[in-house]
Amino acid sequence: MEYAKNKFQKKLFLNFIVITFSRLLLNTSRRFVYTFAAAFSRGLGVPLTSITSLIAVNQGTSVLGIFFGPLGDRLGYKFMILIGMSFLAVGMLAAGILPFYWVIAIAMLLSGLGKSIVDPAIQAYVGQRVPYRRRGLIIGMMEFAWAGSTLIGIPLMGLLIEKLGWQAPFIAIGLMALISVILVAALFPSDQKQKRQAYRLQETLILWKQILTNRSALGALLFALFVSIANDNIFVVYGAWLEDSFNLSIVALGIGTSVIGIAEIFGESMTAFLSDKIGLKKAVFLGLGVSACSFAVLPLANQNLTAALASLFLIFVSFEFTYVTFISLCTELAPGSRATMISAFYAVAGIGRVIGAVLGGKIWEIGHLPGISLASTGFTLLALIGLVWGLWGWKRDHK
Repeated sequence: MEYAKNKFQKKLFLNFIVITFSRLLLNTSRRFVYTFAAAFSRGLGVPLTSITSLIAVNQGTSVLGIFFGPLGDRLGYKFMILIGMSFLAVGMLAAGILPFYWVIAIAMLLSGLGKSIVDPAIQAYVGQRVPYRRRGLIIGMMEFAWAGSTLIGIPLMGLLIEKLGWQAPFIAIGLMALISVILVAALFPSDQKQKRQAYRLQETLILWKQILTNRSALGALLFALFVSIANDNIFVVYGAWLEDSFNLSIVALGIGTSVIGIAEIFGESMTAFLSDKIGLKKAVFLGLGVSACSFAVLPLANQNLTAALASLFLIFVSFEFTYVTFISLCTELAPGSRATMISAFYAVAGIGRVIGAVLGGKIWEIGHLPGISLASTGFTLLALIGLVWGLWGWKRDHK
C-alpha cells in the first residue's frame, strides 16, 4: 500500500514538472516578442507598430479564458492541455519555417489561444489531483514558470537570435512544445468521467448581474483595465528603448530582461510575506503609489544603463506586488460569485493589455520615453481613482 502511494506521488510530481515546463514555453512565447520586437521588425521589414499589433492579438486571446474553463470541465483537462500545447507547437513551427508577417500573426494567435486553453485546464487539474493542504505550495511553485520566462526563456531566445537568426526562437519553442505534447500524452492519466450539471444560462446571467451591480467589483475591473494598460504600454517598447538608448546587442538585451524576472519573483515574495501583515487593501494602495512614481521618474534613467535597469526593476516589482496582492483581495469582493469575479478580472485585464500593446507602439513613435512615462503614469493614476471609488467604505464580510 505504501509502495503504491509513493509511486503515485512520484508520478504526480513528474506530471507537475511537465506542467511547469509547458507553462514556461507558453509564457516565453507570449513575452519574448516584447523584448525582441525591434529585431523582428527588422527581420520582417515592417514598422515596430506592426509587431506591437501582433502582441495585441496574442494578448486579446486572454478574454477567451472565461469560455475555455467550462469547456475543460466537459471535455477533460488532459485533452485541453494537449489541444493547447498542439496549438503552440503548430503556430511556432509555422512561424519559424515560413517567415511572413501573416504567418507570424497566425502563430501569435495560436500561441495566445494555447495559453488561454492550457492555463485553466492546468489549474483545474491541480485542484482535482492535489489535496487542499498542499495546493498553495504546488500552485505557488508552478507560478515560477512566469518569472522563469524572463529569467531563463528570454535570455535563451536572445542567444538563439544572435547565433541563428530571428526565426530560431520560433522553431525552438515549437519543437519543445511538441515534446511537451508527447510527454503529456504518455504520462498523464486518462481524463476522469464525471457527471456534469446542465448548463443554465439564466444562472450565469444572475452571477454576472451580481458583479455588474457591485460597486467594489466594478472598481476592481477598472483597476484591472487601467493597470494593465499602464504596464503593457512600457512592456511592448522597453526592448526598443534599451536597444536604441544604450546600443545593446540582442544577447545583452535578453540578459538584461532577467532583471524583470528577478523583480517579479521579488514582488511575488513580498506579497507572500508582507501583504497580510500590512493589510491587503493598504498594500494595494501602497503598491499603486510606488508604481505611479516609478513610471513618472522613468525619463531620468535614460542616460545610464544601470539606472535604466534599476527603473525597470522598480516598475515590475511594484506592479507584480500590487497585481498579485489585489488578486487575493479580489476573491473577497463578491463572495457569492468568486469564480465569475476572477474570470471577469482576468478578461478585463486581457483587454487592458491589448489596449496597452497597441498604444505603446504608437506613443513610442510620437513621444518616445517621455510619452510612455506620461501615459503609464496617467493610467496608473486612473487605476488608483477607480479603486478608491470602488473600495470606498468597503469592508470584508466575515460571515
